[in-house]
Amino acid sequence: MKFAKIMIVLFVAFALFTGCAEMQKGSSSTSASPVLDRIQKRGELIVGTMGDMPPLNMTAKDGEIFGLEPDLAEMMAGAMGVKVRFVTKPFSELLPALQAGQVDMVMSGMTITPKRNLKVAFVGPYFISGKAFLTKVKTIALAKEADDVNTPNTKLVALRGSTSQAFAEAVLDKTTIYTTGTYDEAVDMVLKDKVQAMIADYPICVVSVFRYPEAGLLSVVTPLTYEPIGIAIPADDPLLMNWTTNTLNSIEASGQLDELRLKWFARPLPKPCSTRPRFTPPAPMMKPWTWY
Repeated sequence: MKFAKIMIVLFVAFALFTGCAEMQKGSSSTSASPVLDRIQKRGELIVGTMGDMPPLNMTAKDGEIFGLEPDLAEMMAGAMGVKVRFVTKPFSELLPALQAGQVDMVMSGMTITPKRNLKVAFVGPYFISGKAFLTKVKTIALAKEADDVNTPNTKLVALRGSTSQAFAEAVLDKTTIYTTGTYDEAVDMVLKDKVQAMIADYPICVVSVFRYPEAGLLSVVTPLTYEPIGIAIPADDPLLMNWTTNTLNSIEASGQLDELRLKWFARPLPKPCSTRPRFTPPAPMMKPWTWY
């Protein structure tokens, strides 16, 4: 009887020991934030961007990525105590790269939409944009509503996989819509009169007017839509979501985000139908752009 009691005590002790060991093993192998963990281990925050969405993100001739979003990404990386590295991809490939773990965040003029939010999480917005037209046609530049240009004779171009494409297909359904992989290709179609207009985010249309001052390009005064731009992050990492939200809020509260907006959007926007706007880019824009 005494031997049996000893065996029971030993069995219970063994069970408790092995259970605790398994718990410790599980806790040590499971990070509270797998993404933050891998960022800290590599000492590098990898940000996916297009590098072709001025002035949010641009690529210099030497390959450097610069603009409002790269500046914001530098601040994020600094708060983590790591460096930042940018990976450029076509817009339609950015979210798949995020889901595959090839990048840690996406900052590329990405509009927060319910459809995208089903696949990834968003923090923000840090910028508000909207749809606009880039065109040589005065009547399109003066359009106050999308219906004003929704005719069978209108040919438009939009960035493939963007909300501009989705907007055009849903609202401008009577028009002929072409898509391109880059904004360079889309603007080129407008310049060569292959289409009457490019539909894109307002800042891109505005900068394109300044980029080709002799081409007679025009844009609208007021965006046609309201679009919040945010940081896309993996959907399954609550701690990363919390960290990114708090860090962005801190940057906003400190006034640094306002400084970035002023730095990259300090110049007055052109009026519609102004064919030759006089424009001196702010200092960061004086770099030789690959698309300039």
